Amino acid sequence: MTPEPFAFVSLPPRRSRTKPRARGFTMMIDWGLGLGRQKDILDIAGAHVDLAKIATGTSRLYQEHQIRAKLELYKKHGVRPFLGGQFQEYVFATEGAQALPLFFDEAKRLGFEVVEVSDNCIPLSPKERREQITMARDKGLTVFGEVGSKSEKNAADDLVAQARDCFAAGAELLLVEGAELIEQGVVNADLLRACRDDLDLDRVLFELPGPWISGVSLSEIHDVKKLLVTEFGPDVNIANVMPDDIIETEALRVGLGVVGPARRER
Repeated sequence: MTPEPFAFVSLPPRRSRTKPRARGFTMMIDWGLGLGRQKDILDIAGAHVDLAKIATGTSRLYQEHQIRAKLELYKKHGVRPFLGGQFQEYVFATEGAQALPLFFDEAKRLGFEVVEVSDNCIPLSPKERREQITMARDKGLTVFGEVGSKSEKNAADDLVAQARDCFAAGAELLLVEGAELIEQGVVNADLLRACRDDLDLDRVLFELPGPWISGVSLSEIHDVKKLLVTEFGPDVNIANVMPDDIIETEALRVGLGVVGPARRER
């Protein structure tokens, strides 16, 4: 095992530090990383990345050899890449439900093993959500569900009900849309409470809001991240971490970041 620098400095035992993790996932969002930069990020921080979302419909814009190389590089570093759900939404909205089997077949042909089923922009009925998750699983794909909208706020109980639908249909993990977590700088405490009380948090990832959401600043993104670690501990599942923020996020989890360590009990 490679020696660690400053190994005498203890880290919180509550933080899962070896992969594959059962909890404490960090999901990195990939908006078009070049292969060289992707390799650099994974070489320096791959131990702290569990999942990588190929964001929105960007997979359509690569050459085939590029997307295949991107997926293989993630897998080489023990990172599970998956196809962002807004691509499935786009196909459903523009090509219709009859195009989804072809979409899932193509995802598998290219090397995807996991896809996300979401309704961030194109609402799904409970029946449509279950059907799409079941269809992807029947094609041999693992499914991550996502609940929440990028444009409309939903009641916490409604999102929890959608999450349960995803799990009942066979979704392995559940992502909570970042836009639902914050509004005008205020975190949605009702939603966090409902997730804590009614869902298995080991299977729930909280997405960070991003600059694609109007009015969200970098400081608010960091505030949400700090709140999640404070409320749920260092093994909270955090999604939509930018590539340059992977090490900073891990430092926050273990008390080595700008917030500093948790106070010791006297």
